[in-house]
Amino acid sequence: MPSTSTHETDVVIIGGGLGGVAAAIAVCRTGRRAILTEETDWLGGQLTSQAVPPDEHPWVEQFGVTRSYRALRDGIREHYRRVYPLRAEAAALPDLNPGAGRVSKLCHEPRVAVAVIDELLQPYRSAGLLTVLLEHRPVAATTDGDRCTDVTVAASDGTRTVLRGAFVLDATETGDLLPLADVEHVVGAEARSEHDEPHAPETADPGNQQGITFCFAVSHHEGEDHTVERPAMYDFWRSYQPDFWPAPLIGFLAPDPRTLEAHPRTFEPNPDADPLAVSADQSADAGDKELWGFRRILARKLFTDGAFDSDICLVNWPLNDYWLQPLIGTGEDPDADAATSERALYEARQLSLSVLYWLQTEAPRSDGGTGFPGLRLRGDVTGSADGLAKAPYIRESRRIRAVTTIVEQDVAADVVGVTGRTRYRDSVGVGSYRLDLHPSTGGDNYVDVPSVPFEIPLGALVPRRVRNVLPAGKDIGTTHITNGCYRLHPVEWNVGEVAGALAVHCIEHDLDPQHVQADDDRFAAFARELDRAGVERHWPEVQGY
Repeated sequence: MPSTSTHETDVVIIGGGLGGVAAAIAVCRTGRRAILTEETDWLGGQLTSQAVPPDEHPWVEQFGVTRSYRALRDGIREHYRRVYPLRAEAAALPDLNPGAGRVSKLCHEPRVAVAVIDELLQPYRSAGLLTVLLEHRPVAATTDGDRCTDVTVAASDGTRTVLRGAFVLDATETGDLLPLADVEHVVGAEARSEHDEPHAPETADPGNQQGITFCFAVSHHEGEDHTVERPAMYDFWRSYQPDFWPAPLIGFLAPDPRTLEAHPRTFEPNPDADPLAVSADQSADAGDKELWGFRRILARKLFTDGAFDSDICLVNWPLNDYWLQPLIGTGEDPDADAATSERALYEARQLSLSVLYWLQTEAPRSDGGTGFPGLRLRGDVTGSADGLAKAPYIRESRRIRAVTTIVEQDVAADVVGVTGRTRYRDSVGVGSYRLDLHPSTGGDNYVDVPSVPFEIPLGALVPRRVRNVLPAGKDIGTTHITNGCYRLHPVEWNVGEVAGALAVHCIEHDLDPQHVQADDDRFAAFARELDRAGVERHWPEVQGY
């Protein structure tokens, strides 16, 4: 039988994605101790193990993120300047975009973010304040009334460790700790009648969740043949056409997420255009119709001649979004939930491998030919054995039943106006992104509508009942709809940083989170700590898009 050990600390952080990393920094910079666990062997979540370049708002270079998130971004750029053979013109750019992708002002390789995150955490590890347990997942929790007393995590070899702390933070990708610790929560889509949200479905459906994606990276080497083995499900995926799709899913014709009109995509590897001319601003141009450049994470022409013989492109496109089965179960039948989740992961992997195989063998070329056999799957970039990302890109989590639930009417530009704003007395951060829902396991098409720059209310991080468990990622008090704009990289980091700071504040002042959120004076004291830490809590005058 695998051995079990026990570790005690101040704050236990389950999940090493962006929210978990930010929470660890917030805890340890005060001199408090933390244990941070992560299911994969890379910290960073959607930025690293899921291989997704940061989805950010247009003002990210000036304002609208926390000081520590800006340190992460600056560290990534400095890593390229220090380690890579950049052209002098590129290295001199304060807003260097290594991939010159159109999706983000900072498209980069996932391994670079792993290295920078390790650097940010290293002083706390050396000081003995932070313990990191990679390849550990939560399997059990013990509760006593309204408190969680410990969490058991299992290593990949079966060894179990019991973790105890005054506070426990759930920074997992799917809110895994919430059911284990009996924290009231929601999964899937709420009924329209619950919050009167215009885009909510008529009927609640826990199985209606945003699709997941196994991203992958490719480079292109003309004249070479890197064709992968034909995937087992290729025939199925090659012919699959959803009712709301204008053509087979694997193809270059897909809906425009914002208008739902059919729109062709183009694919031209290694274009000759100078990447310094690329502008990444989704408020002006979504940039998603030219697939190679959309999520490019390394632009060869930014580097000295001969350093790279190809760009590196990250494939996270409409073609490989998976929505046939929900990843997160309802909890009514754990065995059935596990089987459905396993099936979803397998089929999602098969879809992405099928997209690659189609690109290599059948995709139409502008020269009249078919297939790009020179596309090379870059598992060395994503750090995986099968060539895909280590983990699926997960857009939607379980969500706590919170003191404050953020609803569509709080953020939708059609409701509050493009210059409108919902202001919270307990704001602990800001973010901005369109209400962006990908096709779902309930059969819904895209919902992608304008939203306004928003605030993050502390009440969305505070459970209604449980006293020492806090969400530190996508599991805050949003809905199926508003998760669509609160799920992105800088907001997840902001949430995790505030959750870590709140845990420390409560420990040092012998308070529950509910006390801090409800009392004006107590909240003001906590807000002053956030202000000193560089957490921006309000927006200047900007408008939605």
